Amino acid sequence: MTTLRLSSQPRPLGKSDILVSPIAWGMWRLAGDDLAAVRARIDAALEAGITLFDTADIYGADQPAGFGSAETLFGRALAEAPALRDTMVIATKSGIRPGIPYNSSAPYLAAALDDSLARMRIDHVDLYQIHRRDLLTHPQEVAAALDRMVDAGKVRAIGVSNHSPAEVDTLQAFLGRPIVSVQPEFSPLHVAPLFDGTLDQAMRHDLAVLAWSPLGGGRLADGSHPAAQVLAAHGAQFGVDAATTALAWAMAHPARIIPIVGSQTPARIRASADAYKVEWTRTAWYDVLQAGMAERLP
Repeated sequence: MTTLRLSSQPRPLGKSDILVSPIAWGMWRLAGDDLAAVRARIDAALEAGITLFDTADIYGADQPAGFGSAETLFGRALAEAPALRDTMVIATKSGIRPGIPYNSSAPYLAAALDDSLARMRIDHVDLYQIHRRDLLTHPQEVAAALDRMVDAGKVRAIGVSNHSPAEVDTLQAFLGRPIVSVQPEFSPLHVAPLFDGTLDQAMRHDLAVLAWSPLGGGRLADGSHPAAQVLAAHGAQFGVDAATTALAWAMAHPARIIPIVGSQTPARIRASADAYKVEWTRTAWYDVLQAGMAERLP
């Protein structure tokens, strides 16, 4: 029986020369004012072999510090230890603004990028992503704004988040360079990318897939869903818990999905590296899928 094994080796970020780890760490819950705690999380990620750090300007908007605060906190940690920047591939996003809700006009994106760079105290980001589609901005305008960012040396590569395959194709038609990544929600509890063309498009065009909420909003970690029990049973064979096994499940797909670990607990961040221990047969992988879908495949 064929067994699928995972690799911890870095790989190119889509059609770019940027090498990234097979797991990313995300900062959507990064908050507070404790720089030592932030540094502990960063160090834990690096110890787990994580080099891809994903944030967004809207992260922290639901916290007292407000819009942009996650980037600001991350930037303060980088300022205390500037050498960390050279160990990281930093990704951020823009386009969501509470109350609007979406804006990807050229003037807005240009200002948003400069604001993100200032908050993080860096001179460029490695990956800049449109967070969600702005229905009132023509993709040609979005593309021109993104091309200018790269030409100015402020951005190395371009990606999108929460875009349909048709939206990706349309934006790409106006860009002067390839989109290198997409960022959909994906987990055993959210399997739409398997069937809506997202992962097929990624494999066809060599797009990196960064999966947000790979633990199904935590339900795969706390045992509250039947799929968590299937994951726990499979992971136990390798000395790994359900949450870490869920990361491995996503990573086993041939699109070579990069799950974004959202934990803010250093021990949990370190544990993500245990995902590489998990091996899959087709039967075991499909058992998780069917448990997550709560139905049998035809």
